[in-house]
Amino acid sequence: MMSLKVSYKEHERLIVDGLRVNIISYLRECETSTVNTTHEHMQYPISEMREGIKNLLADFEKSTIKEKKEELNLKQAPLKVVRNSCIRLHYELFHLHVAIPKVLGKELSFIASKKCLENIQQSDIFIKENFSNKVFTVNGKSVHNVKMPSDSDTCWISAVCALPNGQVLVADCINKRVKLLNQQYRVVSHLDFRGNPLDMCLITPTEVAVAMYGKVQFITVSQSQLAKGRKLKLQHSCRGIAHNQGDLYICSDTALYKFTLSGKLVCRLYEDLSAKYTGKNHGGFILITCVICTEIF
Repeated sequence: MMSLKVSYKEHERLIVDGLRVNIISYLRECETSTVNTTHEHMQYPISEMREGIKNLLADFEKSTIKEKKEELNLKQAPLKVVRNSCIRLHYELFHLHVAIPKVLGKELSFIASKKCLENIQQSDIFIKENFSNKVFTVNGKSVHNVKMPSDSDTCWISAVCALPNGQVLVADCINKRVKLLNQQYRVVSHLDFRGNPLDMCLITPTEVAVAMYGKVQFITVSQSQLAKGRKLKLQHSCRGIAHNQGDLYICSDTALYKFTLSGKLVCRLYEDLSAKYTGKNHGGFILITCVICTEIF
């Protein structure tokens, strides 16, 4: 609410200041031309004009502030309702929490517990309605066909990598291809591999690392064309990959490793041998986290 108030006041101030500067500049031009071409008594109408414009400007400023305050109050109203409801529910739950241990007798204890349960359910409904626990919200969805005539099987998109220029790379695992899509999501180029591309990550605006079972293949994008570059051979499988500040984070079946871009193993960050694909399941979370919060590693 405070930031909203500040933004409104700043907006009002900028509008009014801009009008004042333009009007004062215009009046000075009028005064200069009038003094040079007419007698001194012509300055009196200009002074009256200046005073009239100042009065109009003051009235405009007052009306603008009033309108913005009314608009702000309308926007604040739902927030105030939510705030008051939060305070009320917190107050009721707190006092029930304090009172229940002091209640004597099974009947009173049952009534207090039931009342507490009702308040908890009411709070739960209120939170779900007003505070979404979703990290991402889908604003729109569209369907595009990226199947090529030469594809031998149904497309299985195992990874997607967006390029800064608006183009998109998709890894088609079953057909063993990486496809380049233009801004209209049409296939404009592709690369074939002997193995299955499982994951991808952006290294530079024109270079992408592709994770395969036992290696990392680097590819470059130039003028809507794809080309294979260097590759890193690994001593383990490579199911997931991410890049952050010059380091690669690679998931095997059961572990998460940190490598330099030249392929040197820095360390093993995590390992879980209790099941088959624990590296990808746990490591995928760590890979996302390390990009968002670089201090983790």
